[in-house]
Amino acid sequence: MCLLTLSVSLPSLRPPECAPGIADHNCPKASTLQKGIFFLALYIIAVGTGGTKPNISTMGADQFDEFEPKERSYKLSFFNWWFFSIFLGTLFSNTFLIYIQDNVGWAVGYGLPTIGLGISIFVFMVGTPLYRHKLPSGSPLTRMLQVYVATFRKWKSCVPEDPKELHELSMEDYACKGRNRIDRSTSLSFLDKAAIKTGQTSPWMLCTVTQVEETKQMTKMIPILITTIMPSTLMIQSTTLFIKQGITLDKRMGPHFDIPPACLTAFVTIFMLISIVVYDRVFVPVIRRYTKNPRGITMLQRLGIGLVLHVIIMVTACLAERKRLSVARENGLFGQHDTLPLTIFILLPQFALTGVADNFVDIAKMEIFYDQAPEGMKSLGTAYFTTSLGLGSFLSTVLLSAVANITQRHGHKGWILNNLNTSRLDYYYVFLAILSLLNFLFFVVVAKFYAYNVDVTQNKYGLEMILASTQEDNAKIRQSTPQPDAKSWENKAVVPSASP
Repeated sequence: MCLLTLSVSLPSLRPPECAPGIADHNCPKASTLQKGIFFLALYIIAVGTGGTKPNISTMGADQFDEFEPKERSYKLSFFNWWFFSIFLGTLFSNTFLIYIQDNVGWAVGYGLPTIGLGISIFVFMVGTPLYRHKLPSGSPLTRMLQVYVATFRKWKSCVPEDPKELHELSMEDYACKGRNRIDRSTSLSFLDKAAIKTGQTSPWMLCTVTQVEETKQMTKMIPILITTIMPSTLMIQSTTLFIKQGITLDKRMGPHFDIPPACLTAFVTIFMLISIVVYDRVFVPVIRRYTKNPRGITMLQRLGIGLVLHVIIMVTACLAERKRLSVARENGLFGQHDTLPLTIFILLPQFALTGVADNFVDIAKMEIFYDQAPEGMKSLGTAYFTTSLGLGSFLSTVLLSAVANITQRHGHKGWILNNLNTSRLDYYYVFLAILSLLNFLFFVVVAKFYAYNVDVTQNKYGLEMILASTQEDNAKIRQSTPQPDAKSWENKAVVPSASP
């Protein structure tokens, strides 16, 4: 953020301003140094985001004690309110900071979040002694790769029917490391070959059952990860094509104020914040009475609802675009910079539905990837979340470029042009709606065959409660049973036994 602020503040790091009356393509171009500093700042932000987002969410969830019933119930709502705080900051940036950048300057617009980030780092450092810390247990990717390699090297071996014949450590070994042992499951059974004892002890040839089960749990979430790429792709449309639609519309909001098109994304945030509160405080308590599920509905059900909403969003966007194009034809406004006599708020439904859909999709997939990841791979699980966002962004670019190129072949005008008033974005939105529907059908198949992991922590908690209860019962029995004192035993010892 410091580099980004400097790149828009120092005259030597930003291109000269374009003179009034000169077309954009004739303006002075940025130098190689200026481009290098700017893109270096963006790449550093991307790398930093990839490192902090998965760990911050995991660390926040780890602050709750699984063995404390009250904290355990709070943890079920943690990601709801974690996203609430994130989107509260997004709302601030989409309204106040965009206004500052447009009306005050980019230096102040980037400088304020830079200062805020510095304050956040200071608060984080001050609170470090108060956090619950978990010791690192090695690279999860390395442990998974070891299982895959060991399985491949022992592919022709047969898995014994008795799980006790597979390689596993004792409970004491796991207790010393503060980890839980996981029993063998029937899913992805071919990976059990990695735990077959062959006399070799190399970690790339022999893995424990727990390590194999951890790899299974991370592997079986990959199909779910694939189903979340498409909604991430659709989410990109709200910050790109939806905004470009708004540029062509009437932006007046009262007699003296024009709403910036980029501020339309604030409606996504507003409706997500509202839907989070309604979902957590109204929907979950009501539906919990019928489902008996502490979350109200399952995590996959929540994700499925979000996927259906994304199909509805693209249909809604298509209808709004058809209305926009009909107004353009009726008024003969086909210029690239023509403003149509149609209010920008016609786009409000698609932005509002996007916010509601994000509440279901984003929070659900974060919960799934964290909850279903094994204890030592929680950060990798939440990294699946950011991976789906990144892949969705790349897929959005690929689809947009491919459709634009294919539809312009053989002399056709094309669906996606620089001039939206002569484009056919409505066709493109139908195309995205079809892809979303196919993605939902694929998700239904994945969800049907997905088996939730056994709650190891809950089982361990129940086992400890049983042991504690047994110990209490034994103590009561000992207290209620009269014990002979030392003197009676002494008398018993000196009494001669009768002769036969």
